[in-house]
Amino acid sequence: MENTELKEVVKKRYSEIVIKADKSKGCGCGCSSDSSEYSDFSENYKSLDGYVAEADLGLGCGLPTEHARIKENEVVVDLGSGAGNDVFVARSLVGENGTVVGIDFTEEMITKANRNLAKLNYKNVYFKFADIENLPLQNNFADVVISNCVLNLVPDKQKAFSEIYRTLKPGGHFCVSDIVTSGELPKGIRNVAALYAGCVAGALTQEDYIGIIRKSGFENIEIKKPRIINLPDEFLINYLSEEEIKEFRNNNSGIYSITVVGYKK
Repeated sequence: MENTELKEVVKKRYSEIVIKADKSKGCGCGCSSDSSEYSDFSENYKSLDGYVAEADLGLGCGLPTEHARIKENEVVVDLGSGAGNDVFVARSLVGENGTVVGIDFTEEMITKANRNLAKLNYKNVYFKFADIENLPLQNNFADVVISNCVLNLVPDKQKAFSEIYRTLKPGGHFCVSDIVTSGELPKGIRNVAALYAGCVAGALTQEDYIGIIRKSGFENIEIKKPRIINLPDEFLINYLSEEEIKEFRNNNSGIYSITVVGYKK
């Protein structure tokens, strides 16, 4: 599947998630349009300052603001901001005089985020429709860049992290929660486009993921919060044969949520 096709798959799926969320609660990072939904990737935001229930579609796989060291008056950019969940939490940390910018390439997400913003009437929060591989931001713009279970969906991850580096101020840092793998995942998972949009099949190994970050120029890279994602057999049976599931269980491969921090020189 070409990069443009992958982007269209992701756009279509997340557009569907917004439509569904307007009728019910978000369906999680592993959202599927069939009856085999699996949504155990996200973490609980409800106790966080700035939490807005209407902005929480259950699409994350971590809490990037937990380790982002966001301070008052800073400029924060959230990549793949969705309906604004992490943006509004970040806004509570930067205060009235900081700035938070959310970037998303799904028009329906931007529309929903702006509806949420209109209710809050914040004057220092902005949502921009754009591709993470080509950010509409000037060099040295942000103090902190955050993202939650999004960069693994970007076809050109090297370009994405290079854009993060360009956008950050010298001495600035990113904090990203994302999905990585260990070992070789069965081919069946890699070939399911719906699962790709659900945060798994687009994921790299942790080693390759960190390698891209280093190649982009970041230093002092730390993995803050590794967490194994347990996919139940009743979910996998929708995508894999029994033999493939057995292979998956026996070959020491796995899927993990990690939160990573890295600093620009």
